[in-house]
Amino acid sequence: MDVEQNDGQTLTSDLQALSVSDPLSNQFSSLNDLCYEASSLQELASRGSWRSILDKVVRARKLSLLQKPHEHLIYLCYNVLALTKLRKYGEASEELDSLEDFDSARYKYETHPEHYPNRSGSMVPFALRWIHAEIPQRLGKRQETLDRLYSLLDFVRTKLKEKESKNMNFCVDRWKKREAFLISSISSHHLSHKEFSVCLALLRQLLNSDPSNPILLSKLGYIQMQLGDLEGSKALFNRVETLMTEGNPGALLDEVQFKNLVNRNKALIYLVGKDYVSAVREYEECIERDPTDVVAINNKALCLMYLRDLSDSIKVLENALERIPTVALNETIVVNLCSMYELAYVNHSDIKRTLSNWIARVAPDDFDSSCTRI
Repeated sequence: MDVEQNDGQTLTSDLQALSVSDPLSNQFSSLNDLCYEASSLQELASRGSWRSILDKVVRARKLSLLQKPHEHLIYLCYNVLALTKLRKYGEASEELDSLEDFDSARYKYETHPEHYPNRSGSMVPFALRWIHAEIPQRLGKRQETLDRLYSLLDFVRTKLKEKESKNMNFCVDRWKKREAFLISSISSHHLSHKEFSVCLALLRQLLNSDPSNPILLSKLGYIQMQLGDLEGSKALFNRVETLMTEGNPGALLDEVQFKNLVNRNKALIYLVGKDYVSAVREYEECIERDPTDVVAINNKALCLMYLRDLSDSIKVLENALERIPTVALNETIVVNLCSMYELAYVNHSDIKRTLSNWIARVAPDDFDSSCTRI
């Protein structure tokens, strides 16, 4: 039931964030122009309908509906993502093993001039490279995942230098985002093992090239807080607030997101000092500004619980699930709510069963129903 900080760039496996269609996406007016029924796959992924994606991939392969080499790679990418989401890590790994080395000529545009005239380079989606790096961790091979992630980071930085040398600004921006995404991903792995010094070094590398990034500054402050450097955290959080007051919106945040980031940073300082009343006030400002701020909702409920107001803490989470189920329904919220039920009610098993039945009706395919602990 730890309090979580929303850094704005949490590790995600959504293909939308990784641009599965790269590098062909800017050549077509729609996803379906890029690949057979790609828009349908994207919609199913956004709804969490991972089993339907598996069925769609099987059908497309069986009926030979995929005509070009890059289409096979895109469908394989969605298939591996769906298997991973459904925690079928062994099957996902086997699917990835069916590929040759990503640098194989088979995956180069110039190898297939009949399909890609005047194009060169790799057709392997970045998303597929990232999933390939992440899968070993799910199979208990943490070091292999770290090795692959660091290798992928080197690959991204090499590409970034190439694009910068050619003044390809659009591509430079994309590869910079991928670099930031990977460092966030790698940091998450190190953070989960309390390897804070590595996280600090990685984030500082990014800040060297983007020193006014409020998300990175907040991440750095959060990690310094984990190390017990409260004054260092305050200084970084104050810097973020200064950026906001100066009207620097940041490339990744709109005005509301920026203000909520500042409020959540303040709340963390209050939490460390066990000033839960002040923390609740900061989170309430976030929720009033953005009713879908799930981190603020979750943390407000936890603060109320620490204040021994279980009734209100339960109401906060229940109302969020009822009001914004597609946003609020995640394992962290449900685990915390069930823990509160166990503390508040003698008949908590019946209440949790009712919650579990509701979740079964509305949750995406990959939701882990065991979090209700029935």
